[in-house]
Amino acid sequence: MPNDMPKNDEEWKQKLTPEQYAVLREKGTEPAFTGKYFDAHEHGMYMCAGCGAQLFSSDHKFDSGTGWPSYDRALPGAVEMREDTSHGMRRTEVVCAKCGGHLGHLFDDGPSETTGKRFCINSCALDLKQG
Repeated sequence: MPNDMPKNDEEWKQKLTPEQYAVLREKGTEPAFTGKYFDAHEHGMYMCAGCGAQLFSSDHKFDSGTGWPSYDRALPGAVEMREDTSHGMRRTEVVCAKCGGHLGHLFDDGPSETTGKRFCINSCALDLKQG
């Protein structure tokens, strides 16, 4: 997406659905087991719903039982980690490296046979490009 990245909150509000705006721009969380990708098994590439950047491969998706899409790794350079001390917790926030949109959080309870990581991501922050 060449130069059509929103430049301010008003442009983001026009581009995104209210739920996407609440998650991607206001660091919200969709309710567990409600997002369209938490139980998806299609093959493809998960993209940022805000800017279209490639984030996660379906090859790295696993069923964590948490109600959110979970991946054991992101594509190299696709996401950034930030410290999150909101809600009286210490967590690692995962954001899109391209647009800074809030995607979810990173936890150390993923499948031990792989990375040991669990990227817990909001469905509404993603678009699946099947293939």
